[in-house]
Amino acid sequence: MRTPLPHLSKTRFITGLQCHKLLWWSVREQAAEELKVDPALQAVFDQGSRVGAAAREHVPGGVLIDLPHGEYTARIAATREAIDAGARVIYEAAFSVDGVYVAVDILEKVRRGWRVIEVKSTLSVKEQHIPDLAVQVHVVRCAGLNVVSAELMHLNRECRYPDLSNLFVREDCSGAVEALLPGIARQVRKQRRMLAGDLPIVDTGAHCAKPYACPFFDRCHDALAEYHVSTLYRVSGKRVQELVEAGFETIDALPDSLELNAMHDRQRRAVLSGCTVVDAGLAAVLEEFAAPIAFLDFETVAPAIPAWKGCTPYSAVPVQFSCHVVDTNGCARHYEWIADGPGDPRRALADALLEATRGVERVVAWNASFEARCILGMAAAMPRKARALRAVVDRLVDLLPVVRDHVYHPAFGGGFGLKVVLPALVEGLTHADLVISEGDVASAALARLLFTPESMTEVERVALRNALLRYCERDTWGLVKLHEKLRSF
Repeated sequence: MRTPLPHLSKTRFITGLQCHKLLWWSVREQAAEELKVDPALQAVFDQGSRVGAAAREHVPGGVLIDLPHGEYTARIAATREAIDAGARVIYEAAFSVDGVYVAVDILEKVRRGWRVIEVKSTLSVKEQHIPDLAVQVHVVRCAGLNVVSAELMHLNRECRYPDLSNLFVREDCSGAVEALLPGIARQVRKQRRMLAGDLPIVDTGAHCAKPYACPFFDRCHDALAEYHVSTLYRVSGKRVQELVEAGFETIDALPDSLELNAMHDRQRRAVLSGCTVVDAGLAAVLEEFAAPIAFLDFETVAPAIPAWKGCTPYSAVPVQFSCHVVDTNGCARHYEWIADGPGDPRRALADALLEATRGVERVVAWNASFEARCILGMAAAMPRKARALRAVVDRLVDLLPVVRDHVYHPAFGGGFGLKVVLPALVEGLTHADLVISEGDVASAALARLLFTPESMTEVERVALRNALLRYCERDTWGLVKLHEKLRSF
């Protein structure tokens, strides 16, 4: 008996357009470790669901096909019933034709037929959105409906809370969709035949990272040699290719005669020596870091749907900070603050920040432009506190370029993230022992703590809050110890 060809969804179809091997693994190895959803990715999915629900409010009066996602037959039947009953708008309308299943975010009846509307939580139409729309139009038309237009409904960067009446922008993508439609059926057949066979052979290339990062990247790429020339700081792909073709695969193979910029030369010397290289000028730069001195770190949330006055979609709002203040005697005091509940946190956070930084000469951060943006954003939202907040910005100094321009350790691997620099220079100080150890996970946890606390028990909420406090505290204590280490150099 002939084995039936695997079915596609619109998500699988888009995956197949990026890479057949990626699609094959995604379908044939659904339990693969690489496909497990971590908290940060789950937060993206949850945010997308909230955006989809909000979009339905902007195209009101519809019928929601509110059945479990996996009940395909029932969803398709409920969609047909809604159409037959005269529904003008259907949310999550389900169709399946020739082995392709799609659920249309919003199906809207218009004068001459139907409009397919795809909702995205982006701020603009992306190139990869068009085939997503096209496969839906193809399936809905094959199911017998006269689709006359296709729209992409995305978030409006000009929308400001509390007026959410213009939260979305609807862009007509009909022309671009119609241009792709003639090739959709062929692509569908090609992908389904591929899925029925063995793992396809696909060369690596730009598609390994675009339009989406491939979770199976490591399966297709051999591990690079230690200190590979691609780890030279901000080196171009063209330059890497030139060096490899010239026979220089690793940094320690680069000859003295090769012309290098100051950064790359420092890397080469560090790799060759196997220890930290410190260049002249470090002491002079550190003179700016005079006690009493504060070490500051913010954690933010950036909800797709703005929640506080003046905020736009994806505005990054500080909702937590840690601050270690070191006095002239070298004694450190710790200040911390974290939001509690969905109310606007900025006023209380600003008050706590001003108290923590009162009387200090300098406020140190890692990649301080981020902290500056957070503080200036609060200043714009609270004119009465603007002068005091801007004074904090005036005292900000950045420790990152101090390290980048004067210090290199082989373990940096060409990067200058705090989680790389800190354990390399300060023995025993790392984030690895923490429950939360990454910034995107912290942001997702904060959003959950503030906006969906009902999803946790009280014990879970307390544990999550404590984990967030420890994570942020580790960042600023790390800066204290890193500053001490740099002074010892």
